Amino acid sequence: MIVDQMIFNKKIAKQSFEEDKVSEKPVRSVAKALSWRVVGTIDTLVVSYVLSGEIALAASIASVDFLTKLVLYFFHERVWNKVKWGK
Repeated sequence: MIVDQMIFNKKIAKQSFEEDKVSEKPVRSVAKALSWRVVGTIDTLVVSYVLSGEIALAASIASVDFLTKLVLYFFHERVWNKVKWGK
């Protein structure tokens, strides 16, 4: 009975993996990058403001940070989609 469940669950996991592999599109990576960057940019804005005491400087640091890390995260995500390890 336990062996049957293990085999059955393995088949379900394989089907689930195949569905996930097909459903992961670049637009999903963009959405994930944007949502994460909003969180990260707020953090950068707050830290920059605390350290500098100037909102204009903090906002310009956060703006540059948002753009550069958005692009880096997108490519990082696309590379990891090609890695089969852990799937």
